[in-house]
Amino acid sequence: MRRNLLLSLVASATLLAGCDLSPDYHRPVLPTAPTYPANGASARPTMPPAQSIAWEAFFTDARLRRLIGIALRDNRDLRTAVIQVAQAQAQFRLARADLFPSIGLQGSANYQGLSDSGLVGSSASSSAGSAGVGNGGSAGTGAGSGSSGFAGQGGGTFRYYQAGVGFSSYEIDLFGRLRNLSRQAFETWLAQRENQRAVQITVIGTVASDYIAWLADREQLKVTLDTLGAQSATLRLTQAEFDHGATTLLTLRQVQTSVETARANLAQYQRQVAQDINALVLDIGAPLPADLPPPAPLGSQTLLADIPAGLPSDLLTQRPDIMQAEHTLLAANANIGAARAAFFPQLTLTASDGLQSLQFNKLFTSAATTWTVAPALTVPIFTWGKNRANLDIAKTQADADVAAYEKTIQTAFREVSDALVARATYRDQTAAQQRDVNAASDYYRLAKMRFDAGVDTYLTTLDAQRSLYAAQQTLVSVREAQLQNLVTVYRALGGGWTRPVAGTKPVASPG
Repeated sequence: MRRNLLLSLVASATLLAGCDLSPDYHRPVLPTAPTYPANGASARPTMPPAQSIAWEAFFTDARLRRLIGIALRDNRDLRTAVIQVAQAQAQFRLARADLFPSIGLQGSANYQGLSDSGLVGSSASSSAGSAGVGNGGSAGTGAGSGSSGFAGQGGGTFRYYQAGVGFSSYEIDLFGRLRNLSRQAFETWLAQRENQRAVQITVIGTVASDYIAWLADREQLKVTLDTLGAQSATLRLTQAEFDHGATTLLTLRQVQTSVETARANLAQYQRQVAQDINALVLDIGAPLPADLPPPAPLGSQTLLADIPAGLPSDLLTQRPDIMQAEHTLLAANANIGAARAAFFPQLTLTASDGLQSLQFNKLFTSAATTWTVAPALTVPIFTWGKNRANLDIAKTQADADVAAYEKTIQTAFREVSDALVARATYRDQTAAQQRDVNAASDYYRLAKMRFDAGVDTYLTTLDAQRSLYAAQQTLVSVREAQLQNLVTVYRALGGGWTRPVAGTKPVASPG
C-alpha cells in the first residue's frame, strides 16, 4: 500500500487543482471600417485568396524564386526568429513542468564520530525513542540524533543509511496560478511562431522588392545607354558642323547638355544597380550564386495581376502579425489569472516513501520501510501591496496589449487599403504612360525627319529626344511601382507563409 502512496498523492493534488481566476477572454471589436475602399476593386471571385497562394506559385521568375529559396534558408533575421520560437517552446515546457511534482530517487549514508564525554543512558533512550517511526519497533529506523545507538559509550562511530523516492515543495495548484503561467508561456510560444511567419513574409517581400528594383535600375541603365549612344552620335555630327560653320555654338552647347545629362544618369544607374546587388546579398544572407537563371523581363515577375482582397475581418486569420498580437493578448490574460491567485493561500506538499536503517545490511528489509507526508499552507496576510501591485501591472499590461492589437489591425487595414487604391490607379497610369512613350517616339521620329530634310532646326529634334528619354524613364518607374504594388498587396493580405516553415511542428493545446 505504501508503494502507491506517491501516486495517490499526485492524483489527489490533481483533483484539488480546479479553480481558474483568469478573466474571460473576448476578442476586441474590429477597430476598422467593415469594407475596404470602394476604388480598391476586387478580383475575380474564382481566384484563391492571398493566404492560399504559396510564394512559389505567386512569383514566376525563376531567378527570383531561387533567390527567395536561398533567403529562407540563410537569412539571419529568419534564423533569429526560428531560434526565438525554440526558446519560447522551451520556456513553455519549463512552465508546464511546474504543474507536476519533481519525483526523484535519493540515497545517503551518514558517519559521525562520537565524543568521549560519556552520555547518560536516560538521554540516550529518549533520543532513540524519538527517532523511531513505528515500523515494527526496529531500533534506529528514524532519523535520530547522532548518539542514539551508542548512548553511554565513550567514542565510537554513528552510522545511518537511508534511501527512498519522493518529492518536495510541490505546489498544489488550487487557484490556477501554475496553470495560468503555463498558459501564458504557451501563448507566448504561439506568438513567436506567428512572428516567425511574419518574418518569413517580410523576407520574401524584401527579396522581391529589391529584385524588382534591380530589374528596374537595369532597365533604366539600358534606356540611358541607348539614349547616350544616340546623343553622342548627334554631338559628333553637330561638332563637325560647327567646325565647318554650318551650325551655331548655341546648338552645339544644347546637344552637349543633353549628352552630359545622360552621362550623369548613367553613373547614377550604375551605382544603383551595384547597390541593388548588395541589398540582395544582404537579403538572402549569402553571396549571389554564379549559376542563377537569367532574369525575366521587368513586369513578368508575378503570376497574378489581381488578388482577392476579401473583408477586413479576414485579416484576423491571414496576417501573422495580427495573430501574434492576439496570442500576446491571451498571454496577458493568463498572467492576470496568475496574479489574482497570489491573493489566495498556497498549499505545498512534500512526501517520500523509502528505507532508513542504522545498519546497511538491514536497509533493504521490510522493517526498514518508512514514509513521510508534510503538507504546508501559506496564507498571505501582509504583503504591503506587493500582490496588488503585481495584479495592477498584469492588468495594465493587458490593456496595453489590447491597444497594440487594435493598432496592428488598423495598420494592416491601412496597408491593404493603400495597396488596393494604388492597384486600381497603377493600371491607368501605366497605360497612359505607355501612350506618352509612343507619342514621344513618334514626335522624335517626325522631328528628325524634318531636320534631315532641312525643314526645321535641330532644336526641335533635341527637344523631342529629351521628351522621349524622360517618357521612357517614367514608364520604367511606373512599371516598377506597379509590380512593387502587387507584392505589397500579396504581403498585406497575408500571403507568403502557406508553405510550412522548416523546423516547425503542429502545436497541441496545453489543456
